Amino acid sequence: MQTGEVSLDAASPQTLPDIIVSAVAIIRDRRVLMVTARGRDVVYMPGGKVDAGETLLEAAQRESREEVSAGLRPDSVRELFTVVTQAHGEPEGRMVRMTLFAGEPDAEPRPAAEVSALHWVTTADLHRCPPAGAEVLRRLAASGLID
Repeated sequence: MQTGEVSLDAASPQTLPDIIVSAVAIIRDRRVLMVTARGRDVVYMPGGKVDAGETLLEAAQRESREEVSAGLRPDSVRELFTVVTQAHGEPEGRMVRMTLFAGEPDAEPRPAAEVSALHWVTTADLHRCPPAGAEVLRRLAASGLID
């Protein structure tokens, strides 16, 4: 299956397509950068939906520049993992499929576009995250990258 393609369960013709997302993990001092959007109270990974014709990495870089004014230095980028979980604010059964890339930022992160604030978080902030963000924090901690 190619990125952006969706498989429908034959037994359930009303299955909603997965939301395909790419995100970046900028890690410092055992904390990972997360953001809040204007008017929202949850923290989430810098990233967003993959546009038609984009690779997962291209989408992660574009979204990161749009949201935190920094991409990942190409020589430092590595794909970490993909999280598949219930999509926040979507009907039950609508899943988000988020691929996470780690690396060193090519500029100092700062809020941009719809982002109102940056937060350096650990697993102590799980309660502030939608399902995908919480799973990312758990996996980063299990990998020894954050507290």
